[in-house]
Amino acid sequence: MRNILLIEPNYKNKYPPIGLMKIATYHRILGDNVTFFKGDLRDLVVENITNVCIDTLKNNDGTIFWNENKQSIFQYIKTGHEDFLDKLPESNNRGLVLKCLKDYKDFYRKKKYEEHPIYDRVYVATLFTFYWKVTIDTINFAKKLVKDIRELKVGGVTATVLYEDVIEATGIVPHKGLLDKPSILDDNKIIIDTLPLDYSILDEIEYKYPENDAYYGYMTRGCIRKCSFCAVPTIEPKYCGYVSIMGRIEETKKKYGEKRNLLLLDNNVLASKQFPVIIEEIKKAGFTKGATYIEPNQFDIAIKSLLEGTNDKAYIKRIHNLIKKLLSLLKGEMQQSFYNYLKDNNVLEFDNITKVKLLKIAPYVSELYNKYIKRYPRFRYVDFNQGVDARLFTEEKVKLLSEIPIRPLRIAFDDIKEREKYEKAIRMSIEAGIKYFSNYLLYNFNDKPIDLYIRLKINVELCEEYTNKNINIYSFPMKFHPITGQDRFNRNFLGEHWNRKFLRAIQTILNATKGKIGKGKSFFYKAFGNTEEEFEELLYMPELYILYRLFFEEKGYTRIWREDFNRLTAIEKEEAKKIIEENHFTDIHSLTNSKNILKVLKHYTITRNDITKNEASEYVLDSHKMNNVE
Repeated sequence: MRNILLIEPNYKNKYPPIGLMKIATYHRILGDNVTFFKGDLRDLVVENITNVCIDTLKNNDGTIFWNENKQSIFQYIKTGHEDFLDKLPESNNRGLVLKCLKDYKDFYRKKKYEEHPIYDRVYVATLFTFYWKVTIDTINFAKKLVKDIRELKVGGVTATVLYEDVIEATGIVPHKGLLDKPSILDDNKIIIDTLPLDYSILDEIEYKYPENDAYYGYMTRGCIRKCSFCAVPTIEPKYCGYVSIMGRIEETKKKYGEKRNLLLLDNNVLASKQFPVIIEEIKKAGFTKGATYIEPNQFDIAIKSLLEGTNDKAYIKRIHNLIKKLLSLLKGEMQQSFYNYLKDNNVLEFDNITKVKLLKIAPYVSELYNKYIKRYPRFRYVDFNQGVDARLFTEEKVKLLSEIPIRPLRIAFDDIKEREKYEKAIRMSIEAGIKYFSNYLLYNFNDKPIDLYIRLKINVELCEEYTNKNINIYSFPMKFHPITGQDRFNRNFLGEHWNRKFLRAIQTILNATKGKIGKGKSFFYKAFGNTEEEFEELLYMPELYILYRLFFEEKGYTRIWREDFNRLTAIEKEEAKKIIEENHFTDIHSLTNSKNILKVLKHYTITRNDITKNEASEYVLDSHKMNNVE
């Protein structure tokens, strides 16, 4: 039995690491011991050392329940602060106990653990290339955790797209592409990419993925397009038009309970000649239009899994969280009675819990869970999360899409040149009965800023046109960053028609809308301007005047800026625009000798620190800055 560690770097992401979930299943088939971790890897090291320390302390003094003091021991080993020792109970073998604690504290703080790695194989998943630094730091730290550096396996998006860069930064040769062939990792015939997901590993970590109640998977692979901004041709170079998901759904349902939604990460599902077969399989899996779902008894599922012993760490944590949820929902005497029951059985605190204790109380807790955790029917949804291709819409395909509970339908609108096909796809979908859309709009690529405005406006106007059908179209502008070439690490990349100020203006508006633009003409026009001319004005407007729009308008500062700007001559205005586009106003007197332009630039020197709130929670501008711009 090998000790396997699966690591997802400590970045924020919406969806669980599907590749690692498949690898977890693979190693459980082989009988290996699997651990999943996401977070600060130093905490993983301290936790492992703490567990060994507690085992040693039990031998030194078996009269103390050391597990109940795990957090204090953990913090002492991690920080070295002796305050945590004061929280530990008195021991008859105090000298021996203190020596033990000091030895393990030194073991961590002097990094002796690097000489004694405990994992036989470590996997590091990589996601988007803009997580480069945290990904590389994770890989380099993981080297300290594996017994044989050749058993450090790196894969995923960044590992494939920036293959040579990963080698240069870490010395590790990553795996490119999918695990879609036998004998890639070991000498056996198992094809990892076809395996069901191990959902249990998600309960091992504190991080909670926002989308966590779905079947995840693919029903096609690759894409027929070769868009230069996309990583798919590199990661999945060959298009596969059909991958059955039914077997994996059934296995998931049997082992982890039924999931509410179906989230598919296909890159171009409409390109499949077997699209009718795909839709039929989705319906057979229980995702027909109007289908509902009642959450299964999660406590009973967790207890069953704990009995099977596949991942005790995960299910002990999950059961404890379910018990806490149940306790919080109970009221009055019933809550107090349950609290006393948990206290009497010593399962209130996580560090006190054991598998034996949980199995002992399981029948009583299950009865309460069934009685007090209300589970109502909820609609199920299907989400082709990567979006579908408007250029491939046909009446037949749209009719098939309308037969499943797709919400939202995501249609890419990356180029204004595709306006006709995009609008046709939206109209066809609406006429077929689809009401909810969440569409991706690429910008900062080959487009012009005005192209983004027009595309956003098209979605708002489509909602307005179909207001009687209650259509919701959300636009998600997505800023382009190169994934290859000399700008692959340039987080400040500027498209041909973009500049720093324009990008900052768009980001400022999107910050206020949480990155998405919904229906509502009045809101859109306020945010982006009533006309193309007003939109261009917003692009040049001082950032704070955009961010605190109402305040600066009510105080008249926006009007003053506009008047100062429009008072410039044509030549002055051209010079001012070039300065503003650079979006750097630390020393405006070094930027121009023109008094008129300097008067305009003073508006850009206001920072967030100059905006405060008074006792009435009203915004107030620093008097010095106020005098500067008036």
